[in-house]
Amino acid sequence: MIIDILVAEIGSTTTKVSAFDKINDQKPLFLGQGSAPTTVLNGDVTTGLKKAIEDLKYRLKTEELEAKESFACSSAAGGLKMSVHGLVYEMTAKAAKEAALGAGANLHLLTAGLLTPENLTAIQDLNLNIIMIAGGVDYGEKYTSLSNAKAIARLRLNIPVIYAGNIENQEAVKMAFLENGQEKYLYITDNVYPKIDVLAVESARIVIQNVFENHITKAPGMEKVREMITKTIIPTPGAVLKTAILMQKAIGDLVVADVGGATTDIHSVTEGSKEVQRQAMSPEPFAKRTVEGDLGVYINRDRLLATTTPQILAKELRISETELFTILDKYKALPNLKQIPVVQYLTKIALCMALERHVGRYASIYGSNGKSSIPEGKDLTNVAYIIGTGGALSRLPSGKKILGEILIWRDPRLLLPPPSAKILIDRHYIMAAVGAFCDKYPEASVKLMKDSYGI
Repeated sequence: MIIDILVAEIGSTTTKVSAFDKINDQKPLFLGQGSAPTTVLNGDVTTGLKKAIEDLKYRLKTEELEAKESFACSSAAGGLKMSVHGLVYEMTAKAAKEAALGAGANLHLLTAGLLTPENLTAIQDLNLNIIMIAGGVDYGEKYTSLSNAKAIARLRLNIPVIYAGNIENQEAVKMAFLENGQEKYLYITDNVYPKIDVLAVESARIVIQNVFENHITKAPGMEKVREMITKTIIPTPGAVLKTAILMQKAIGDLVVADVGGATTDIHSVTEGSKEVQRQAMSPEPFAKRTVEGDLGVYINRDRLLATTTPQILAKELRISETELFTILDKYKALPNLKQIPVVQYLTKIALCMALERHVGRYASIYGSNGKSSIPEGKDLTNVAYIIGTGGALSRLPSGKKILGEILIWRDPRLLLPPPSAKILIDRHYIMAAVGAFCDKYPEASVKLMKDSYGI
């Protein structure tokens, strides 16, 4: 069987392969999906990938499967591990952070100001994939980002370093890396904060994803995946955000909730309301991603279980505490029928906690005229759609019901989506897969996603 596109998605707990055909026709087709447990801990992610392909062939009822083009996205082995270093937290450091998260990175260290000896030790110990240096608006403060660049160059880490700070420093940064034999690891891009209250993160996002592919994650066996894939490999969260940005143009402002086994990601693509924009004191990116590395329904389930008690959870699920402990003792990445109610309950907790961290809010300030409130953070009040993806929302029952509870959550301090927002589910679980090729096939990608959403 020959198909147009095969996409491998290597996650923290599950590896999936999705098949697409008739990609240039009026009605592109999603043929099906195979899956298997990710085998990074066994020493080779391709073991799980090959099993997922076998599962796909079984589902498609074919013994042979050949793709004209193959793409991949990955978040295995901790995904894309980055550190970000800026000048002022609320300005350049925040801008660099938004660029990193939007590209699909997992942020392991964020600093503002001059790097301390303790910061440099942490950078050495974190086993990072990429480092980003920012700082200073263009033709503004130069000392901090240049000093930080020199300090990182002297570490001689032999990993990619992206400079996205004051453009006046670019030549001096190049010289610092050349003097330390690190010039081949240096990537220079546009300043992520070129002017006061201006975020310009898109160029940096593209560079991060290109660097990710060129210096693919250190998950065992990933070099074999590179040999198996004919096209690009990008970070999975970055692929989801690519699809979200594409779909915002097609259907309107949206929020995407991606609840997984290890993390919960929230992606929002919206400018927000004009009223909130007029009052806001600092800019927010049009496309924003937050990743909550402590909120996952499998690897990080204990963090979610700690928010309740066995007595309350058993009562909520209408089972005995003994039965609950038996389920938790045999808890698996791919849940069985008895485990599903527990996973759904934890999904709801993860979703609410992640959204509360993502969404903006009204903060109180005190001035000459007394107390007043100003909005800060991401404004979701203009969102038209809330979309669920990830195994917990796409694959399990009650995904729509869980997302619907967001719409009845009315906290006047939070800039939450309106009750009129519509709930959609990525029924085919293909947002990441489509994001891997949507730049090349945008029209087909929109049609495939509308079909998955049931539009």
